[in-house]
Order: sequence, then structure tokens, then C-alpha cells
Amino acid sequence: MPVRRRQPLWQQCGPVRPEHQYQLTLTITVWVDQTDPILYDRVINTRHGSIEQVVRDEVQSHLQSVPYIKRVSLTDPQRQEKQTMTVKFLPNDKGNPPGKLADAELHFSGGPLDGLKLIGFAIWERKAGNRNVTFPARQYTVNGERRSFALLRPTMDASGQDKLRDVILEAFKEHEAALADASS
Repeated sequence: MPVRRRQPLWQQCGPVRPEHQYQLTLTITVWVDQTDPILYDRVINTRHGSIEQVVRDEVQSHLQSVPYIKRVSLTDPQRQEKQTMTVKFLPNDKGNPPGKLADAELHFSGGPLDGLKLIGFAIWERKAGNRNVTFPARQYTVNGERRSFALLRPTMDASGQDKLRDVILEAFKEHEAALADASS
């Protein structure tokens, strides 16, 4: 018995009536591997003259098959949701381990992480008085030696971790100040 191929839903429905059409404007951000030989060849052998123009033309003609695009981010400027992150603290009332002040969780609202939380952060105070934040990690053992594998890592620049560490420490200062005001 021959296999019948189904048509895509948009072809089954027939023509789209004007009242059901809606215009969508997308902002496309493209990260490009500038050392890619295909891209280099296109820049040299065409009249475009620049990497930007070659990428612009290729994206406009056929986005899915451009080999040197590493990541594409599509955003609709009309429907941008506000994305917020709340830092929640769970105090270390037992004092064990020494120096650990609290655990921290990041609660997300808006955007693709809406309704999710990221756990595993901890705030520590060193003997010198300065504070540090440790990030979520998984421990494992190799040849009897304990190691840890960081679960939250920078994609390119490590300054992203520093920004997040600063945000958590600042939120903890505000949390401590609110607790001090409430107790007095």
C-alpha cells in the first residue's frame, strides 16, 4: 500500500483571509564565524565587499541553510515581555558549615524561564570579613579525589558570573538591612 504524504496544515487550510493575516516584524541578531572558509570565499568572490552585506543577503534569501551562522536570536519587538529575576534567601540558622550565611535561589518571571527557579547558590563569609557567592555545582570522584563540575558557566566572557555574583551579594545586603529594620 503506498504511503500518502500529508500536506502541511497551512496548505490544507486554503488561502488566508485578510482579517486573519498579521504582520510580524522580527529583529534578527546573528553571530558569525568570520574564519569560516565559505564566508571568506563569498566575500572575496562577490561584489558585496563586506562580511555584513554577505550575511545580510544570505539571511534574507535562506536563513536555514547558511553554514557559517553559529546562533540566531529572533525577537519580536512588539511582544517583548518584561523578564525579572528575584533572589530568595534561605538562612543558615544552624551555623554548619562555618562561614555559610545562606543559600540563595533565583526565581524567574517573564520570558522563557517564567515560573522556574535555579537553586544551588550559597553566600559565604570569610574570616577576613569579605563575602563570596558559590554557584551551583555537581561533585564527583576520580581516583578517590573529589572534584566539582560547575553547572552555570560563562559562554564567552567570565564577567557574566561576576555580574550575577554582585547582584546576589547586593540583594543579600538589602535582605540583611530589611531584617535589621524589622527586628528593631
